[in-house]
Amino acid sequence: MQTLNDIPIRHFDALIIGAGGAGLRAALQLANADLSVAVVSKVYPTRSHTVAAQGGINAALANVLPDDWRWHMFDTVKGSDYLGDQDAIEFMCRAAPQAVYELEHFGIPFSRLDNGNIYQRKFGGQSQNFGGEQAARTCAAADRTGHAMLHTLYQKNIQAKTQFFNEHFAVDLLKNEQGGIQGALVFSIETGEPVIIDARSTLLSTGGVGQLFRTCTNALINTGDGLAMALRAGLPIQDMEFFQFHPTGIAGRGMLITEGARGEGGYLVNELGERFMERYAPNAKDLASRDVVSRSIYTEVKEGRGCGPDKDFVYLKLDHLGADVIKKRLPGIRDMCLTFLGIDPIEQAIPIYPTAHYTMGGIPTDIHGRVVAPARHSPEQAISGLYAAGESACVSVHGANRLGGNSLLDILVFGRAAADHMIEYLREHSYHNKFDKASLEQAIAHWKRWDNTENAADKPESVAALRDELRLVMEQHCGVFRTREILSEGVQKVKAIVARFKQAQIQDHSKVFNTARVEAFELENLGECALATIVSALHREESRGAHSRVDFDSRDDQNWMKHSLYYQGADKPEYKPVRTKPLTVDSFPPVERTY
Repeated sequence: MQTLNDIPIRHFDALIIGAGGAGLRAALQLANADLSVAVVSKVYPTRSHTVAAQGGINAALANVLPDDWRWHMFDTVKGSDYLGDQDAIEFMCRAAPQAVYELEHFGIPFSRLDNGNIYQRKFGGQSQNFGGEQAARTCAAADRTGHAMLHTLYQKNIQAKTQFFNEHFAVDLLKNEQGGIQGALVFSIETGEPVIIDARSTLLSTGGVGQLFRTCTNALINTGDGLAMALRAGLPIQDMEFFQFHPTGIAGRGMLITEGARGEGGYLVNELGERFMERYAPNAKDLASRDVVSRSIYTEVKEGRGCGPDKDFVYLKLDHLGADVIKKRLPGIRDMCLTFLGIDPIEQAIPIYPTAHYTMGGIPTDIHGRVVAPARHSPEQAISGLYAAGESACVSVHGANRLGGNSLLDILVFGRAAADHMIEYLREHSYHNKFDKASLEQAIAHWKRWDNTENAADKPESVAALRDELRLVMEQHCGVFRTREILSEGVQKVKAIVARFKQAQIQDHSKVFNTARVEAFELENLGECALATIVSALHREESRGAHSRVDFDSRDDQNWMKHSLYYQGADKPEYKPVRTKPLTVDSFPPVERTY
């Protein structure tokens, strides 16, 4: 086997880092084009976070009620609080029906109507059709849509002979002598041994960074690995101030209660039994967009109308739906409530409160999945050989607030789009270039960092303690509502915590299944993403979508209709105008956003 610096090298046409829906959809497209594909995942692929998606995938199929992709596009633009790039949104919404039918043909077991068509439920932020009724656009496999999607895509990849590096952790991207990206340094969690994956094209699909917050819906693996890798490679990440808080997490635990519960007819009540969403969104009510519902719940609790002995949550009522509907359409939610709360939603209301859920920002890309960054003579230049898709990317189709049901659509559409462009790129770039020596040495030094005990601190910091402290600070200082004072204090606290990483050590230096080493690398990645998120939030002086500034309580299109770009170590992000491609703001000019 060929080696470099005594590290074995594996050669592939394409490297996919992350085995969620975006990574598996891209890998399948590439493998079916007879290319050699490596998929690196730090967990077994079917444990990727896509498996936790519950509600469904949006597409204007019109199986239940009249619908059109243009309504889907408008709802997505409006939901994004007009920060989403409308060329990318149009691309996604036009492609949605075909993406769903393609997935159906792969074998996903969608729920069905009596006529055999795919069942579609109502979801938040979907507009009224010409008949005055809210659209039903979200294609569902009961309340386990992500689970069904991930298993289906994994099985198709096995059939296509995709090469999986399961339980391997990606340390850093590697550059070639021409300045492009050519694979990554990874290591096996099982053996602790490093591997250089030399790939002519690389896709980052590592998911979001929900573990930034103490209470979240995200799996423990969601630590922003791909975002931090991009930062360390000198690239910016975009719009990190926009972090979505899902309105219906289980109170005190954070586990997700799908928006599909409200789509089936569930509703929220406060201590007085009031359906309080009628005050905040008189038309859409409980199916307003997620940022609106989250702020409404927070306000009800803050003003003393919360439920329970501490008045710190509200109730989601499903009991009026009847046992048949809950057992058929929401079986996973019922199981979760029985297991973790000891209550049956057929009979009792569910205590809920907003919880950290989704990263709207990410690695900036175009609609072909190419990672882009400002250049000296161009506002946007593609990085040779590097792509991103899914929650780790920012196209930006979600803008300042994502609509429920659009995340699974995002990973399908742009996972495939990225792979299609990678196929073209690989036709034009037939050979592997030489690695840049400095890039390789930097990656190897980073890999060895947590085994270095030569300069051990007298009182070493604990990785677990630093992680807990960081997540608490982010929850307290970068939550649903924000002010300059709270954010400024949070920035200083996060910087102080990240500075203490230098004194952190791990006690276990064994090689086999050393999860302490993995958690240490994840801590570094969380620190990078925390700084990007809270610094960007401090400097955006307006309220837009999920970014709610009490001291700047309105949207400011004149000054802030633009994306933020954060670079590693920056005290202030750059702000770039919304991209001036066709249809960026021409289709739906910004207006007041009401539901």
